[in-house]
Amino acid sequence: MSFDEVRRDWTTLGEQDPLWAVHVAPDKRGGKWDIDQFLELGRTDVAKARDWLARWDLPVTWKRVLDFGCGAGRLSQALAEHADEVTGVDISEPMLETARTLDRSGGKCRFVHNDSPDLRQFDDGHFDLVYTELVLQHLPAELIDTYLAEFMRVLNSGGIGVLQCTTRPLWTLKGALWRFAPYRLLALGQRIVLRYPAPMRMTAVSPEHFKRVIAAHGGEVVDSMSEDIPEAHWQSTRYVVRKV
Repeated sequence: MSFDEVRRDWTTLGEQDPLWAVHVAPDKRGGKWDIDQFLELGRTDVAKARDWLARWDLPVTWKRVLDFGCGAGRLSQALAEHADEVTGVDISEPMLETARTLDRSGGKCRFVHNDSPDLRQFDDGHFDLVYTELVLQHLPAELIDTYLAEFMRVLNSGGIGVLQCTTRPLWTLKGALWRFAPYRLLALGQRIVLRYPAPMRMTAVSPEHFKRVIAAHGGEVVDSMSEDIPEAHWQSTRYVVRKV
């Protein structure tokens, strides 16, 4: 799967059902997310992340934050409550249009189209925090590695990343399909059986591989937490990383 295919699919998802595509729930398809509930999800996730950082005596307020794969901006707005400036980047211009429409940050959020398989538009060491959730899992493996390297580049010395990847499919029927079926077949099933506007790829990244890539680009993993997500049929791992 190429960068262009990822951009095409998430442009379609952003056009047709942006909030559901960001946070999939069966009863929210077709524009049924309540905006306040949707944004509250972001505040809840950011609060948990700040508690986690505080346990390691790491900063919980920031000057400049990058929300990678910001989608409709639920995390960007939540992060803006604790930062001077949040830059949300996304591959999908329709997602960014939704984020701008929903923005209640009072000008703290800036939503930018990232139309390249890197972060070249940002200088080295520009951000204090890079945050990404439910994004890397939808990219092909080689692109995940590229962006992990870019996160380390754009973080300043001592800067922090709160990053999430899917680790492995669970041993459920759907999880087994993710383990053994070719992606093109899964994508066809998502379109025909589940009637997704566009398919959503899922990619596993082992903790060992994640740590190697981060270390190779000047970072270290401070802590990680893995949990099984039964409704997604995947195990997910969240990491706190630090630029050294």
